[in-house]
Amino acid sequence: RQHLYVHTLVTVRRYDASAAARLTPEARRLYERASFGPQSVAELSAHSGVSLGVTRVLLEDLAATDHVEINEDTYNSPYDHRLLKRVIDGLREFA
Repeated sequence: RQHLYVHTLVTVRRYDASAAARLTPEARRLYERASFGPQSVAELSAHSGVSLGVTRVLLEDLAATDHVEINEDTYNSPYDHRLLKRVIDGLREFA
């Protein structure tokens, strides 16, 4: 199992509607949301209405079955300048 940070990016390479139909409702929401493009674990959790802990477990399961791709190398540190820029940009949206 891989550790998923809140800033870890997740995406779906190729959406499969028949695979989505076989998933639990929570996993399906995460899978469908991730198919829109790369999103962080925290974004997927918030937009899908699934708690962060459950989101992490479901995403790990979805990755194990090749439904989603987890980009572990996106941010090597929580202080990575790219992550900080995303945080700042997100805060600006609220202003």
